[in-house]
Amino acid sequence: MGGRDALAERFESHRGHLRSVAYRMLGSLGDADEAVQETWLRLDGADAEAVRNLAGWLTTVISRVCLDMLRARKVRRDEPVAQLPERADADADPEEEAVLAESVGRALLVVLATLSPAERVALVLHDMFAVPFTEIAPIVDRTPVTTKKLASRARRRMRGTPAVPSADLVQQRQAVDAFLAASRGGDLQALLAVLAPDVVRRADPAALPAGAPTESRGADAVAAENVVFGARSRYAEPALINGAVGIVVAPYGRLQLALPVTFRGGRISGYEVIADPARLAALTLAVLDY
Repeated sequence: MGGRDALAERFESHRGHLRSVAYRMLGSLGDADEAVQETWLRLDGADAEAVRNLAGWLTTVISRVCLDMLRARKVRRDEPVAQLPERADADADPEEEAVLAESVGRALLVVLATLSPAERVALVLHDMFAVPFTEIAPIVDRTPVTTKKLASRARRRMRGTPAVPSADLVQQRQAVDAFLAASRGGDLQALLAVLAPDVVRRADPAALPAGAPTESRGADAVAAENVVFGARSRYAEPALINGAVGIVVAPYGRLQLALPVTFRGGRISGYEVIADPARLAALTLAVLDY
């Protein structure tokens, strides 16, 4: 086997790990595959014989590639949308990406997207792949001490600040889990059991079919419409929204809807379906049990 073929084989043995790292950093399967390809090109152009620790070298390179991509995204967000449209993952398999987002955690991906590029790289490498801060520091161009602070700050944002006692959070989580399970299963009776009799559902018009009312009142009405919501609930996950347990809907790890929820007596007394981008951006989101 030739030198380049042998190198390609060695690279392929690391592809799964590299893709996993890149997906958590970038939150997009198409972008992750692009980062993996760029890492291969850099390896192919390097003096591979001089690389003693290939796994570490590849992790460092793909982390730098991802950091550059994250920084480029930030620049694009600061430019007029008409000049720099969002990249479409035309080559990514939507079903594969949906499954991958579920395995990683949709709420986790949504909250990771709120971090700065350096925070995201530091947190992912250290907390999810056990890379020491001494190795992360050169990637983000910080000292090890500052890199540790970056990850610590990111971790605090991931956990958020609950606005209610722990016991209430547990009760809220149980109610939301029951609501989502019933919605996914189309179980009308289970929905009625978790909804307060006078529950109120409000929604942004963009979250509803044309002509649907923006407000629905009463457990019977809300439960009946939630049987239809079942398809979307496949992509839903509990999250901390403004300090209380709510729901995020993120089909491919990208936030599409947020549902702040209110509770009374262990049941859901109301919720709002937020779809407006400006309103979504104003929410404080965190991961439960991070």
